[in-house]
Amino acid sequence: MFNFLKMLFSPIIAILDFITKYFKTIVFLTIMYFIVVPSDENIVDGNIHANLQKIELTGPIMDVSKVLEDIQKAKEDKNIKGVLFVVDSPGGSVAPSVELAYAIKELREVKPVIAYASGVIASGSYYASIWANQIIANPGSMVGSIGVIMQGVNTEELMKKIGVSTQTVKAGKYKESGTPTRKWFDYEEKQLQSVIDDTYNMFISDVASARNLDVKNHTLYADAKIFTSKQAKNVGLVDEVATLSYAQDSLIKLAKVEKPVWMKEDKFEKFMNKLVSEAISNISMNLLSGLKAYWFILNLKEFKRWS
Repeated sequence: MFNFLKMLFSPIIAILDFITKYFKTIVFLTIMYFIVVPSDENIVDGNIHANLQKIELTGPIMDVSKVLEDIQKAKEDKNIKGVLFVVDSPGGSVAPSVELAYAIKELREVKPVIAYASGVIASGSYYASIWANQIIANPGSMVGSIGVIMQGVNTEELMKKIGVSTQTVKAGKYKESGTPTRKWFDYEEKQLQSVIDDTYNMFISDVASARNLDVKNHTLYADAKIFTSKQAKNVGLVDEVATLSYAQDSLIKLAKVEKPVWMKEDKFEKFMNKLVSEAISNISMNLLSGLKAYWFILNLKEFKRWS
């Protein structure tokens, strides 16, 4: 029981461990940044002649406010003639992914955008990229997973064993849909499935529209299949299989820039964003692993009970 509870609370332990491990480092680097690094005004001056910009989408898609802010700035900056959207993400939440997709679509209306898959461009991160002028994938990247999923756990058996029960007061037949305290009723599961189906239909419709594909043939390129870059090109999900330098050269040609000058990133800001992104990714993975193990144990017990 102790080991099980330890595994169940491992996501919380991981968060506390991260804070304990890196808090002093973050404070020290922040102080050094303000002492050593030039002011923001100098950084802006250094980018005054930049005409191309790289925007990165990495890790699980949850909070995309920073990426949206970068897209909006690139959209409004008249000096920026083209944007390279570099993606390495397994996807994430539906709403932020859709928000990114439409932000890229609006950006494309005023200047060219090339999406480059540097590692994984799947599920929500692929959705975010569909309206780029071109999608170019690294030869070793994974593409696709066009699908939607909703998962939950059933803690009913565990709660019985430890003597815990719930009390619920609700208004609305479906208000308790998705509860982890019991097995979902058939009508609840059916209603949740309708939500997933509707979201999936939106996904494949937008992919078909953006990529000029036939939505009737969605099982060929969607259906949550994962493709290699070459396979993805064969089914129409990407335009080219090539390297980052090829993607950069393609954007330069598309933007019709004679003397390309890439906007330089604030190294400290990039480091901090990467640190936070990795922290969120690790915490998310710990959380998912904990829940999946939790789900497995509960279902294993159920299997043993019926076998």
